[in-house]
Amino acid sequence: MIDFLSKGGILVGPIFLCSVLALAIFLERLIRFARLRIGGNGLVKKIARHVKNGEDQQAYELAGTSNTPMGRILANAMEVKDQDRETLETVLVHATDEEVRGLLHYLQALATIGNIAPLLGLLGTVLGMIKAFMVIQQMGGKVNAAVLAGGIWEAMLTTALGLAVALPTIVAHSYLVARVDKYEAQLQDGTVSFIKALGGRS
Repeated sequence: MIDFLSKGGILVGPIFLCSVLALAIFLERLIRFARLRIGGNGLVKKIARHVKNGEDQQAYELAGTSNTPMGRILANAMEVKDQDRETLETVLVHATDEEVRGLLHYLQALATIGNIAPLLGLLGTVLGMIKAFMVIQQMGGKVNAAVLAGGIWEAMLTTALGLAVALPTIVAHSYLVARVDKYEAQLQDGTVSFIKALGGRS
């Protein structure tokens, strides 16, 4: 297999590196999401109940010790809960965006790998074809069909490898983005529930 891949030229190495990086990012995000506890409406209701009962310190401690994205968002909100509603909503939106950015970590790199892998493959093919036509020129046009075919398939090998890396990478990226969108929706629902639970602050 190594001997077979080595015939693809110098760009096989970068394409292989792209595949390793893509797999590492995908597995890291999968593990991260598997361990993630968002902290939904149950946490929101508990914190809001403490606030309504005037137990601000308990509410803040509950949010801070929950070790969840929702808890961190509400901990930020607790710091401005006595200010106007616009300030409260601004803090909630900013904190939510910050948590979502953390969830999106490395996903842009995954998308980039999905985009450049086929381009690397295409570049490898172009370089291989250039070499094949150089051989034709050097032999004065008297080229054995087997020699020409061998040069062409070696050139096409990098395109196949690039696509083989890009396709699963794009699918993995789409899957992870969908997971993040789901988590973001849960966080937004939680912040809306928190504002409602405070009784429509003005």
